[in-house]
Amino acid sequence: MKNIFPLLIALCCSIGLSGQLNKIDFNEYDLDNGLHVILHQDKATPIVVVSVMYHVGSKNERTDRTGFAHFFEHLLFEGSENIERGEFFQYITNAGGSNNAYTSQDKTYYYELLPSNQLELGLWLESERMLHAKVDIKGVETQREVVKEERRQRVENQPYGTFQENAMKLAFKDHPYQWTPIGSMEHLNAATEQDYIDFYNDFYTPNNAVLSIAGDIDIEETKKLINKYFSTIPVKKKDIYRPQIVEMPMGGQVIDTIYDNIQLPAAITTYRIPALGTDDFYAVNMLNTLLSQGQSSRLNKAIVDEQQLAVFSGGFPFELEDPGVAIVFGIANMGVDVNKLQSAIDAELKKVQTDLISEEEFQKLRNQVESNFVTGNARIAGIAESLANYHMYYDNTNLINTELDRFLAVTKEDIRSAAQKYYNVNNRVVLHYLPKQTTP
Repeated sequence: MKNIFPLLIALCCSIGLSGQLNKIDFNEYDLDNGLHVILHQDKATPIVVVSVMYHVGSKNERTDRTGFAHFFEHLLFEGSENIERGEFFQYITNAGGSNNAYTSQDKTYYYELLPSNQLELGLWLESERMLHAKVDIKGVETQREVVKEERRQRVENQPYGTFQENAMKLAFKDHPYQWTPIGSMEHLNAATEQDYIDFYNDFYTPNNAVLSIAGDIDIEETKKLINKYFSTIPVKKKDIYRPQIVEMPMGGQVIDTIYDNIQLPAAITTYRIPALGTDDFYAVNMLNTLLSQGQSSRLNKAIVDEQQLAVFSGGFPFELEDPGVAIVFGIANMGVDVNKLQSAIDAELKKVQTDLISEEEFQKLRNQVESNFVTGNARIAGIAESLANYHMYYDNTNLINTELDRFLAVTKEDIRSAAQKYYNVNNRVVLHYLPKQTTP
């Protein structure tokens, strides 16, 4: 879900880019029904973020019902037993607030940004979503069309829009990361009303969620309101499904060519990488920053500026709960053969595998990582989300204050080792996107 944020200017809080992250204080506890609550008080601006993160994403879906987690992100704005259809957004708009939501492979996240005197409204709305959501055929049929249009815009009619689907299904054979959160329209069409009801009952429960609130709040009053709206929501009785699938090593390079409605070829390479929070993940993350962040990044300098083989290049790791992937890509310049572009990208990776980066470049990289970390927690909305993430993925909420140390502990040798271990030809999927007019 995407909305304009009328209060965006009010998101700034007291954390600055001074090279040090101000300590973020928080209060956390569990309700008897298993709901984990995290509260952060910041009275700098009269706003509050009410958020709920559910530990359910596309990896929790059945193989014949993909797309459910993302579909529910839309469906649960339909209303509830006490909120008429269309009124969810109206309540927020009338209060001068905004809202957003997204789904990943591992989680679904909802939040409202409101004036602080509307805290109770946000709590009521989220408690209704958790307990009384309308999960019926009318809402399902309405949101099916919304999701179909989203798929058309973001995947089918977007240049290179199918790259993630194609990369993931080739990078994974057994793990549910092989499909993307947008899922299958055929699966959504084939599902019955009971399928949707079962998914809601299975995953939208307090013991599968984190309630994270940040902003201009009174801690004790907020606890009373949370108890009022959430304490009576019943706990789920049976175990929540978590896939325990270990993907086997790729054992060799996978190459495919995709003919798309594009003008310029693209070389998109997907490498399997370790899970979020592992020691190697921090090295991989820093390696991606080295390769692709900013105008002076390795790939941009080499293949865009100097060799002029690409009009754009980049890379990013997927921060996934189980071992996932990182993407490295380049969009070819006019008249450049995609194989030549691929060779140039591989040559830059080879340099990182062979030679240690210079001390000057290493210090710059550390500064970039620190800046990224501080910027991510420089807004109230970012703090609320980070607190929920750290509890859900690490069971250690205080990592919001200490995780930067894990990044800064990465050495030049660690970065080279990560490049050798994960960014090698036997651990990757290579996709070459070519204009349709070149189809054989």
